[in-house]
Amino acid sequence: MRTEPTPEAIEENSLYRAMGLTDDEYRRVVERLGRRPNYVETGLFGVLWSEHCSYKSSRAYLKKFPTSGPQVLQGPGENAGVVDIGDGIGIAFKMESHNHPSAVEPYQGAATGVGGILRDVFTMGARPIAFLNSLRFGPLEDGHTRYLFANVVAGIGGYGNCVGIPTVGGEAVFDPAYTHNPLVNAMCVGMLPADAIATGAAKGVGNPVFVVGSRTGRDGIHGATFASTDNPKEKERSAVQVGDPFLGKLLMEACLELISTGAVVGIQDMGAAGLTSSSAEMASRAGGGVELYLDLVPCRESGMSPYEMMLSESQERMLVVMEKGQESLAFDILHKWDLQVEEIGKVTDDGRLRLLFHGDVVADVPVSLLVDEAPVYQRCVVDRYHQPGLDVSLPVPSSNWEAAWLELLAHPTIADKRWIYQQYDTSVRASTLVGPGSDAALVLVPGTQKAVAMATDGNGRYVYLNPRVGGAIAVAEAARNVVCSGARPLALTNCLNFGNPEKPAIMRQFADAVEGMGEASRALDVPVVSGNVSFYNETGGTDIFPTPVVGVVGVLDALNRATPSSFQGDGHEVVLVGVDERGLDGSLYWQLQAGKPAGDAPYFRIEEEVRVQKLVQAAIAAGYVLAAHDVSEGGLAVALAEMAVGRGVGVQAQLIAGSPAGAFFGEAQGRILLEVADGQLETLQALAAAKEVPCQRIGRTGGAMVSMTVGSTDAMNVAVARLASVYNATLPERMNEPIAP
Repeated sequence: MRTEPTPEAIEENSLYRAMGLTDDEYRRVVERLGRRPNYVETGLFGVLWSEHCSYKSSRAYLKKFPTSGPQVLQGPGENAGVVDIGDGIGIAFKMESHNHPSAVEPYQGAATGVGGILRDVFTMGARPIAFLNSLRFGPLEDGHTRYLFANVVAGIGGYGNCVGIPTVGGEAVFDPAYTHNPLVNAMCVGMLPADAIATGAAKGVGNPVFVVGSRTGRDGIHGATFASTDNPKEKERSAVQVGDPFLGKLLMEACLELISTGAVVGIQDMGAAGLTSSSAEMASRAGGGVELYLDLVPCRESGMSPYEMMLSESQERMLVVMEKGQESLAFDILHKWDLQVEEIGKVTDDGRLRLLFHGDVVADVPVSLLVDEAPVYQRCVVDRYHQPGLDVSLPVPSSNWEAAWLELLAHPTIADKRWIYQQYDTSVRASTLVGPGSDAALVLVPGTQKAVAMATDGNGRYVYLNPRVGGAIAVAEAARNVVCSGARPLALTNCLNFGNPEKPAIMRQFADAVEGMGEASRALDVPVVSGNVSFYNETGGTDIFPTPVVGVVGVLDALNRATPSSFQGDGHEVVLVGVDERGLDGSLYWQLQAGKPAGDAPYFRIEEEVRVQKLVQAAIAAGYVLAAHDVSEGGLAVALAEMAVGRGVGVQAQLIAGSPAGAFFGEAQGRILLEVADGQLETLQALAAAKEVPCQRIGRTGGAMVSMTVGSTDAMNVAVARLASVYNATLPERMNEPIAP
């Protein structure tokens, strides 16, 4: 084992900088400790005070989110949030990012992101039932982007398929803003008894502490600080963890069995910062301390130092606190599953994280200083956000509407995503009622007539143009997708993906987006119960679009009200619920015309959104609706095409008068298309009038064409088969081209 620098050398040579601490932060540690920290202690502070672990730039803003409600059983602060869906059933869920690792090692970066979020959910005592993901990449014309995309998709499928949990939904966006910084956000949803939530607190003085699962190696060391800096391509691949999904499956089953005994006091995934974060955070939640004997930690590499053991992010590991006297349970259950388990410490009441190695104390620091007193920064924020699209000199929109329509349907962001989800097991366990390709996924709740609804959404272009409105739209659209499935939204999780927080303009984006998300969450009654912040998504001084991604979970109370997103047959009325044409602001159509995002964010009024969603919920519950689909990217033209190609059912639509480009391709929010059976139209319109929601018949299903007309001269008329061919071809064709690692 190599000789570690002395505390004096660490200070004199500013070695703490490479370990993640700034000069001011190091001085703060020295002042609070009353001495210089040694090498191991400096490492502990470096990872726990990193942006990734401490949220030091975002914590003050996150307090603005609503986090409680009668449906919330567990809010932020634990490994995942939990909501009540009735019948004594809780749903645990969370979303996290693995952006930086995926930019360097896309397969393992994505796979370990899935593994990490899986452990966060089963740590709550919940059996995982579904995965979703939200992906952002640059244009697929670039060979390296195709390499990243292909391997991220393979990594998600490789891990999820092996652990036997279906990947039921998600989204993928392709824009030059993400060329150098792809975003890989993973979400997991699990089910548990509502009165049996496990927590991650190291309670009970003298209770034994166990490390469970994989042996500790040198992979992932400084992964947390790696995720808290810019330009990940310059970082070493050794900072990226390596997953083992087969071991992950065994670990999940063993931990769920162990939790079910009632002898588990606290349990925590060893995710970012590994043994450091799990031990310190568990002690902090309990208001106590932990003493660890590092020579007992099972290692798979020889000569590992205490520093390496504490900072390793080797995957498939858990830290478990058991009731004293129940140690044999842990050994019996874990050995039955052929898993490594070792007692490595105990809970104390002195409020300190104390580490010993062969009898020597190698670190002894206050838990509160490590966790609770991590710095909170009030970063510089510009007074007002400059809306970049307002100054764009926009070209005159094309009048070749059919060509523009086909171009949008062929854009990888809109085009059919079957190339992605065909690589995933979407129906293992036979519980998937509605899988990928619909507005929201639905997973059955065994023994009931209920299903869990789930959807992810976000649009960085909108947030770039207007962070506050764009942030609100992210929440509203994810909830709207759940409503379109027939379900009632309950709560949300999020991944807040932003650029460099040390730039005042980026912090303005963040502050405004959080403000807008909070406003929409309160109005729609979908509190935030878990989430993640990912900063420093920047390369060469260029930041990504500010991209908050939202995952909403809801409940479908009656399976016979599950609502598809495709037209179901000929001769039915097509109704637009919500506002009429409101221009091209923020639309993908305008971005393609102008060469960059244009205008403001799309039209959005939260009070209108609330009324629209409540109306559609009521209409579906009353049995008026055969199919529902939200109007989003690409506007009404794309939404109608998507409803048509699903089952090959045509439609003839007369759109509300206005500018043809806006009527066809505008992305004004708060709009849902409904397919309504004969005899139900007037009843639906009466219900809409009572709820003060615009509701207009715009057409009728039938035939082999999709026809749209605005006024008397502007029209589009394309065969459903032609639309389907364009819509389905893009990703397979692009991904058949060569890749470039």
